[in-house]
Amino acid sequence: MNRGRILIISGPSGSGKSSIINYILSEVDNSTLSISTTSRDIRDGEIDGMDYNFVTKDEFQNMIEEKRFLEYESVHGNFYGTDREFVEEALEFGKLLVFDVDTRGRESIMKFYSDIAVTLFVTTPSREILEERLRGRGTETEEQVQKRLQNAIEEMREMKNFDYFIVNDDLDRAKEEAIQVATLSALKPTISLSTAMLELWEM
Repeated sequence: MNRGRILIISGPSGSGKSSIINYILSEVDNSTLSISTTSRDIRDGEIDGMDYNFVTKDEFQNMIEEKRFLEYESVHGNFYGTDREFVEEALEFGKLLVFDVDTRGRESIMKFYSDIAVTLFVTTPSREILEERLRGRGTETEEQVQKRLQNAIEEMREMKNFDYFIVNDDLDRAKEEAIQVATLSALKPTISLSTAMLELWEM
């Protein structure tokens, strides 16, 4: 059996990244989502081993000491990380393993799997459109909206380090473009358009 492949997808909250990832998983044979390990409490409706692998903070700390993670970070007092054993098992079964991580997570994973990984950045045409989408969800406080916008600007600065990017101004088209990336078809490389995108974002 051929060794699997890795698709790393990053992008701001509100860019449509989750919808695109779910479409890839439904349309690409033998694809699976890399399930993160977290120390936060399980929420209503979540399933251990499907949404996250839930562990205690002490268990997470032990996993850090045992160097079990490809990457991990602390978010709002809770830990999130990618278990190396989970990744290796998926690759041994020849799967396309899809990662939903931030730009720091991309950098950490590429240190180990740059030879089999393709990276994709998903964004909106402008900061204004992202802000409109975040506010339209009705789930964010003003402080959270501003924090997500600031995080988006920081992530956009890393876009040049990705193999491909998609401007999600039409979700159906963005989904099809993502399928092309997932199957390693040719899309326009990031490098040719990243400068123009940064200008659109007035950075």
